Amino acid sequence: MRSLGHECRLVNAVTWTQNLRGFAPPLLSRQVETFDPDTIILGRHATLLGEERLKKLVRGRYSAFWYFDLRVPPIQDVLTLGRLVDAMFVTYLPTVETYRSLGISNVMHLPQGMDPELDRPATTFPRRYRCQVAFIGGNSPHRNTVLRAMASTYDLQIRGPGWRKAPPDLPVVGGPIYGKAYAQAVGAAAVSLGAHSLPGMASQTGSASNRMWKVMGCGGFYLGEWVEGIQALGADGVHCAWYRDIKQGIEQVRHYLDHAEDRSRIAQAGRRHALEHHTYAHRVRLLLEGRGYSLAQTVL
Repeated sequence: MRSLGHECRLVNAVTWTQNLRGFAPPLLSRQVETFDPDTIILGRHATLLGEERLKKLVRGRYSAFWYFDLRVPPIQDVLTLGRLVDAMFVTYLPTVETYRSLGISNVMHLPQGMDPELDRPATTFPRRYRCQVAFIGGNSPHRNTVLRAMASTYDLQIRGPGWRKAPPDLPVVGGPIYGKAYAQAVGAAAVSLGAHSLPGMASQTGSASNRMWKVMGCGGFYLGEWVEGIQALGADGVHCAWYRDIKQGIEQVRHYLDHAEDRSRIAQAGRRHALEHHTYAHRVRLLLEGRGYSLAQTVL
């Protein structure tokens, strides 16, 4: 927001509610009222303030709700916020029609992105992060088949939340990592892998999680699972690489391990592409204008 020239205030409903419980909502409302914004952007946990309090806060102001998750079926908090605001934005394109069918008329697609201040290449790469393939993300049983196949063929390192009870044949080497450590893990791995966490993600046209953008921002080589329309976000062999099934994924890793110059060229082009077209500033500008992201207008 500030990079676009706006004054802004962050109101953290989650932390305040965890610490102050029932005392938090009126204090949070007061933070908003004293700032007196023209625009209010809500995340899912804004419902901690209560629906009536939120209605009062958004009255007379442009309001938007940006929802990052893929939940099937949708949860009630999301429906409440979508019906409350002027515009709802979702990061998974096909869910636009899902929410429209549930009575939320003004729903648009707005993908996640990268933050140039946070998602940037590391300058040092500790030996513990060096591997052929890295997967950084949450534990999901749906991913295990892909990860197990990769681990049987390559030196794979898995990091992220929820892996403590993972099957013993998966090479989990650590928990969640952020900031500099994340960039180091991405930079030290030859390939940073993307893998769907839910079966339904395979049908999410033109949609990707922020893993893609964070890896690109950190200067890594990203290999992700293909979905219809994904080429509009990142071109295969130009900004990143895509695989349609496990066999092709294995083959793609081998190809790019054997062609380090191509891998480096693609990683550098991917970072430029993300910086020029896919930062959160690009996304927020659309949100403030009440416009969604169009795959047809993507510059590759």
